[in-house]
Amino acid sequence: MASKVIVIGPVEGGFPALLDKVSKLHSKNSFSLAIFLGDLFSNPEVSSDEDDANVFDLINGKITIPLPTYFTLGKHPLPGPVIEKLEQSDDELCPNLYFLGKRSTTRTSEGIRIVNLGGSLDPSITAGLSKEKFLPFHTEDDAKALRGANSADILLTSHWPTDVRKGSKVVLPDGVETPQGERCVADLCSALRPRYHFSTSSDAFYEREPFFHPPTEKEPEAKPITRFLSLASSSNPTKQKSLYAFSIDPTSSTPITLPPGTTASPLTTTRKRERLPNQEESYSRFSTTQNGDHYRPHKRSRFNDRSRKPPPGPQDCFFCLSNPTVKTHLIASIGNDTYLTTAKGPLSTSSTFPSISFPTHLLIIPFEHSPTLGSISVPDDRARTYKEMQRYRRALHSFLISKSGTKLGAVMWEVSRAAGIHTHWQFLPVPSDLVKKGLVEAAFKVEAENEKYPVSFRNKDVGDGTGEKGDFFRVWIWVPGEEDVVDGQRDGEVKGADDDEVEEKRGKQKCLVMPLNADFRFDLQFGRRVMAKLLGLEARMNWRDCAQTDEEETKDAEAFKEAFKKFDWALED
Repeated sequence: MASKVIVIGPVEGGFPALLDKVSKLHSKNSFSLAIFLGDLFSNPEVSSDEDDANVFDLINGKITIPLPTYFTLGKHPLPGPVIEKLEQSDDELCPNLYFLGKRSTTRTSEGIRIVNLGGSLDPSITAGLSKEKFLPFHTEDDAKALRGANSADILLTSHWPTDVRKGSKVVLPDGVETPQGERCVADLCSALRPRYHFSTSSDAFYEREPFFHPPTEKEPEAKPITRFLSLASSSNPTKQKSLYAFSIDPTSSTPITLPPGTTASPLTTTRKRERLPNQEESYSRFSTTQNGDHYRPHKRSRFNDRSRKPPPGPQDCFFCLSNPTVKTHLIASIGNDTYLTTAKGPLSTSSTFPSISFPTHLLIIPFEHSPTLGSISVPDDRARTYKEMQRYRRALHSFLISKSGTKLGAVMWEVSRAAGIHTHWQFLPVPSDLVKKGLVEAAFKVEAENEKYPVSFRNKDVGDGTGEKGDFFRVWIWVPGEEDVVDGQRDGEVKGADDDEVEEKRGKQKCLVMPLNADFRFDLQFGRRVMAKLLGLEARMNWRDCAQTDEEETKDAEAFKEAFKKFDWALED
């Protein structure tokens, strides 16, 4: 069912009059929700006594808001009283008025998915997620993290995407120049393929012709369409359009036929990361608390409490960087399509491996919110994600060689299920002797037999997941060779880790795959359980029994990052 939405451009303190206008329009049109885009409040540095009084009245409920209304972070800081109230009220400024934060994914009660990136790009921060949720600045990694939302009905950004006017015949009003765009916003729009992308331009309204994105494997005949609109400030001198109302049905399918005038997408994506000045700079940008942006859903639930809930979306997924409550203090490295993080409730401890003084239980996680690698619909995205995950795996092997020579090998496992939530690989060192004696391979096979799984492991690699039909469990077992230690120097780069490679070429490796089907119930902790028994860590079989404080997690993550920095290719790309 279609819902009516109204979007309002920057009002910069003039919200009492605009809210009154929206109320009158709502009484005639019955909007489902309203969105204030850009600066709702005046710049605190130049605000008047009247502005301050209006803020006081709004916070204290003296201004009525008749429908669910959201507001974003614009290009100015928020007023102090607004920040104070938001910190105390879970981002609800007053009844029916909710703050979308700087980086968020929101699903309304009507099922409309809104992705929001507030503020301007801060060029001084070259890596990491922004820490201060109320400052009007974002990083490239904030934009990159939101790509994990996979899709959006409505995308909100303070700035235009670079090149959005390319191929357009729509002209701007006389005397108005094209606002400066941001490449990271263009990449975000290309990744999410929103139905609507709203931005702001203070003195002009701009509505581009619709443009289509390339089709996907899942919908080879469909070309998702985006409508880009930029709303003027409500106080613009030429009375340019500052309000836009439309209807949207989030359940409708992608049209097969393109509307008249539709163009190809003008947006070109870039994946290259700027080289970081140093390792300490990159990691100082990660938050080590839970006080970052957070998802603030509409209070009404779209689903009946008695019905079966759908799988968590990106806004609720523990592995999605677009979920503002993600544990960023665990993140060790952020690539272009994936990231590396230490495990919560790690199986290993700081004393498990004598040559490593911290737990080395790690996860490699794609940005894209997809249950399997094979279900990433865009072939180039899937291939790029798989290649980058393997690149992290090779870098971890180099790290192990630098720490232990040939004494430690590694196990990496994956559960690939169409009914999963967010695919990932788990990495754990293992004594090389256990690998060479065949005990690691035997442990996985014997545990499967003990569980009476009606299938067996096969020596097979399925690449990016498309090489196996249906669900499967995969494990890589790797051990280094004597020739992989470079002249006994274990602190530098290790030979054989060519960035253009996809698979590991050093040492010896075996990949085992076990098909999963509906004939038996598979334990998602199978891989951890096998490794726990193999390493004599049965007491740590359940990750919940291995909980650490935030301080302990941060200490271990920082120790790993310091040791891994020589092999972290993401810092050099």
